[in-house]
Amino acid sequence: MTRLVMIATTAVPDHVRGALSRWMLEPVAGVYVGTMSARVRDELWSAVSASVGEGAAVCVHPDDNEQGFTVHTAGERRRTVVDFDGLQLIQMSALEQVEQGMPPIPEGW
Repeated sequence: MTRLVMIATTAVPDHVRGALSRWMLEPVAGVYVGTMSARVRDELWSAVSASVGEGAAVCVHPDDNEQGFTVHTAGERRRTVVDFDGLQLIQMSALEQVEQGMPPIPEGW
């Protein structure tokens, strides 16, 4: 069964953008959407995540879980996906917060 897949990229090599544009539409620069089988999605994501270089990419696709979707990331990102009792949540890197002059998050928040 085919399902909608979204991949967003930042500063990836041109050949990665070319590979994505063969399978998906690019409605906005760096954002790709398309419908494909899980096998094609997994193969495409493997190729993208292995080739991001200094850039970053995120893939969101429907899944049979509580949230209804799964998030995959590749490359160095300010935000990381963490599992919290089966839910995927986004965690900001404490190092990035310090670099931006933001106060650290208090323990227990």
